[in-house]
Amino acid sequence: MNEFSSKFSDFFKKEIIFSISLILAIVSCFFVRPSINYLNYINWDTIVLLFVIMLIVEILKNLAVFEIMVRKLLVKVKNTRGLVLFLVFTCFFTSIFITNDVSLIIFVPFAILALRKVDRSDLIIITVSMQTIAANGGCMVLPIGAPHNIVMYTVSKIPFESFFLLLLPYVVVSAVFLAALSLFVPNDKITLPKLSDVEFNRKNFFKRVFLGIDYYLLLTFIALFVLIGNLENIPFFNALFTKWITGNEVLMGVAASQVISNVPAAMLLSGFSSNYEAIIIGINIGGFGTLIASMANLISFKILVREHGEFKIRYLVIFTVLNVILMMILLGVYIFS
Repeated sequence: MNEFSSKFSDFFKKEIIFSISLILAIVSCFFVRPSINYLNYINWDTIVLLFVIMLIVEILKNLAVFEIMVRKLLVKVKNTRGLVLFLVFTCFFTSIFITNDVSLIIFVPFAILALRKVDRSDLIIITVSMQTIAANGGCMVLPIGAPHNIVMYTVSKIPFESFFLLLLPYVVVSAVFLAALSLFVPNDKITLPKLSDVEFNRKNFFKRVFLGIDYYLLLTFIALFVLIGNLENIPFFNALFTKWITGNEVLMGVAASQVISNVPAAMLLSGFSSNYEAIIIGINIGGFGTLIASMANLISFKILVREHGEFKIRYLVIFTVLNVILMMILLGVYIFS
């Protein structure tokens, strides 16, 4: 029994968003009788699109396409500020195409390795903090850059170009913020040693690709669709959420993201309001802030703690301060635009 409890606890910690989403979805089923109508709750376009994107990304990751490109460019870096900027904007630009989560999974460990190689572990905290901000900023460029935007793109049916233009001011401000932060990074000379060659393992290639897909993320989406579908059919919650959300989509998007992360926030708000543009702005601004505001934030934190547990508290402080500052700046952009 103790072994089962331990395994359950470990799984809950590892897949906390899925676990909570599943529990809430099950609880909601006691208020709305399960039926074939549950299938209509689920936006299958979102599920299929997310699966296809994850499949393509896993193929590219297993081919080491992005890592090879980055290593070829890395040899041109000559100082610490240039190295940090390079590592940060690698996350910014790759998150546009491979999602913010995957960008961080690939390039945060790479950044830690590169900084160790030049004996500058003192720059790991600021670099990983900036990489996370960069991934959350870059993923706004295209609607396929993050799970929360994939949800809103499929639900809202907003044209690709309009989606891009809607978030462009926030992308630009995020990039400028990162560039300004880089001025506080020392500009010391470095000599980057030769990194080991990237090896391509052909064995079990497709098996690794399909095993690498985050099926729990897909199941999280399904659980959340069921939960929100049931909430819409419970008169009390329908009236309550509609009253809170309608007319306050941006602020509710930001606030909800800080507590439940921006993917569930996107699904919750879009279930009770059709002001999709305001929701998109709110959940994207809301991805900055607390550690749980975006799943990408948790990914970076877990990688950092695994490699340097002694940095945990300092990282949390620096990460939170920088994120809250940027979040407030972006809210100002919205208010005064």
